[in-house]
Amino acid sequence: MTEARIPVFSTIERDRRWNLARDFMAREGLDALLVFGEHEDAGPAPVAYDTWFTNGRAGTTVVFPRTGEPVSLLPGPMFVMDHLESRRRGDTPWIPPHHLRGTRHSGTVIETLDELSLAEAVIGVIGLGSHMPWHPEGIIPYGVWNNVLSRFPDAVFEPVDLPFGQLVMRLGEEEIAVLRHSARIGDAMVEAMVATAAPGIPESRVYAAGMAAGYSHGSLPPAMHLWSGPDVVAAGPPAWGQRAQAPRVLEDGDVIYAEVFSSFGGRHAQNQVTIAVGDVHEDFHRAADVCRASYDAGLKALRPGHTFGELVDAMHEPIDAADGWPFLIAVHSLNPGLSVGKGRGLFSRIPGTEGYPRVSDHPTFLPSMELAPGMSFAFEPNYAFGRHLAHLGGTVVVGEDAPIELNSYSAQLLHAAGAGQPR
Repeated sequence: MTEARIPVFSTIERDRRWNLARDFMAREGLDALLVFGEHEDAGPAPVAYDTWFTNGRAGTTVVFPRTGEPVSLLPGPMFVMDHLESRRRGDTPWIPPHHLRGTRHSGTVIETLDELSLAEAVIGVIGLGSHMPWHPEGIIPYGVWNNVLSRFPDAVFEPVDLPFGQLVMRLGEEEIAVLRHSARIGDAMVEAMVATAAPGIPESRVYAAGMAAGYSHGSLPPAMHLWSGPDVVAAGPPAWGQRAQAPRVLEDGDVIYAEVFSSFGGRHAQNQVTIAVGDVHEDFHRAADVCRASYDAGLKALRPGHTFGELVDAMHEPIDAADGWPFLIAVHSLNPGLSVGKGRGLFSRIPGTEGYPRVSDHPTFLPSMELAPGMSFAFEPNYAFGRHLAHLGGTVVVGEDAPIELNSYSAQLLHAAGAGQPR
């Protein structure tokens, strides 16, 4: 990865976002927004709309009145210290100290709504609605919300997660520059993994190489998903991160599957990775061809004015035409993770799944959402012949006239380039 000028967010970007929020409140008839952010260590696809308002650490609660400036409720003293030190170093925080509050429990939420004269207001809430796939019924704790509702019986609280999420999906110029940088870091992570992988190398070393590249380029990437084997059908964090066991040692004929997440400036990029270690079964190459055809079909369909459902259907045409089976979804949105492609429950047909809960088909989430320039998506088509599975893809942005590929490097079957060594 060649070093480029590090993009930053200016106060012009802050004003653009805050004006969008005010216009949104005016259109929706809202007096304020109440925004609950998920913990900063939430991993990939965090519910972090709070950072959109604050340009700060995730895990705060934001109250934004239609008239006036937002107030940020912090989880604890560490956030106060971070804010102070950043100012000492010359940063310009978007939320000044007098608009910070030291806790974000229900008592502080209540005090802030009272302070802003919102006891009888119409308040749009972000955190009550569905955030697929991890939070289909929202993120707000019952205790907090029950206390707020009890204190404000005359206020109207309306979930606005979906309409507001679609509003902020259309990234501004500064946001796209930050996303480009995040995607470059993602590619550097994958390149480091390819350069390390070889027979005789523990998969943990491949994992470490990728994460180290992310850190060294100034990102704090969420923990990647990684599995390896000659015929593995699995996704998620590696088994040795969950259970007490040694990392698997790579062998000739293995493949490595990884979802690599890069996060820079609150903008998330994703690489979908398949690395062939030595000579792999021909079916992996066949599966990768199906994935690539799906990826290319997605590029053709990713145009302003098309719907997300049309994009999903286009990516599934090559998948449905082949005689193997898809593993997971082919596409979902990024920044935020809001819309999710359709899934087919064919996993439950492979040998060995007897006795397990059945994986059901599920429809596309938000199929009627219209694509617009600046929206970002993770293209992640996957396909298998038997137990020989391939994933590939990366981050793609809707352009004015053509799609903008940010991770074309991982949109192909990659080949391990490490030297290898005995176990």
